[in-house]
Amino acid sequence: MTDEAVILLVEDGEDDVLLIRKAFARAYLDNPMHVVKDGEEAVAYLSGEGQYANRAEHPLPSLILLDLKMPRMDGFQVLEWLRAQPGIRGIPVVVLTTSDLMQDVNRAYTLGANSFLVKPMDFRDYADLGRVIRHYWIKSVKMPESYRPARTPHGKHSHS
Repeated sequence: MTDEAVILLVEDGEDDVLLIRKAFARAYLDNPMHVVKDGEEAVAYLSGEGQYANRAEHPLPSLILLDLKMPRMDGFQVLEWLRAQPGIRGIPVVVLTTSDLMQDVNRAYTLGANSFLVKPMDFRDYADLGRVIRHYWIKSVKMPESYRPARTPHGKHSHS
């Protein structure tokens, strides 16, 4: 992945969104980040529906940070939906949640999560988390191109 890689944060807690943004800034993780507040919004974003129809403004992410415990549609349901979608099922998903229950860990991996991280309690640990995400998921990992939108000769995404 690159510094241009878009991150989709699926998080209903405004305080957590703020902490993650601050931690990413401290970790020099400057990638564009789009935030949706629940699973239904995540599905709309990933489907390019409604307010998310313009892919220039709401590009497909290269990484999804997914909370599990959300209203309307939880993270497990988002994972299940995403992994059934041809063309985008390969987008890596890092579960980022307060739960450390082994049943949640097991279920998330069974449904196709690529990683499971427990939200830190301390801001310094959030900054460390930002560095881990930057160094591993953005700088180091190699992902298949199957889910990425095709690029036109002018560097713009093609959505045909």
